[in-house]
Amino acid sequence: MFDTNTQIIERIGETDQHYLAGNSPDLALERGDLRLQLVTISRNRQERLYFLHEAIAILEQSRIEFEEMPMQSYIDLSLQLAKAYMIYFELTQDNKFAIITQQILKPLAHLNYTDVYFFLAYASAVKNEAAFTKHWLSKYVKTELCDYQLLLEHPAFAATHQEEWFKRLVKPQLH
Repeated sequence: MFDTNTQIIERIGETDQHYLAGNSPDLALERGDLRLQLVTISRNRQERLYFLHEAIAILEQSRIEFEEMPMQSYIDLSLQLAKAYMIYFELTQDNKFAIITQQILKPLAHLNYTDVYFFLAYASAVKNEAAFTKHWLSKYVKTELCDYQLLLEHPAFAATHQEEWFKRLVKPQLH
């Protein structure tokens, strides 16, 4: 993560120059991440949407551009794309972005990745799909990298905090 907008913009210029010489999954990840960093620090809605569109286009294209890539690269691109779509949801409150996130990540759910489960639970929660939220959170807490603090602080899960199943889910961590 860079400290200033100027550093991010300079690095975007550098990575875009590298892209002209040839793309790679790692380069696409960095290019998408740099734009998502600008989305998170910008205060201008139009600017945020512009950089978000750029990030999504880069990540979507890179997921299909390469005939072969390491599975980890594909997962990383997919997770970053899901993150971008959920940021889009946060900006617009349009559920179609949660649906897109689910469509991106459900095919990867069998791989047992913590972040895949988290984003599937997040998308389910904002769509008010209680059973799916419970399902994905149950899988999430069984992973080694589960962040219980994130579950307790993330606004998407606030409505579930009073549910008995949620209390049982986080109870081991609260003691």
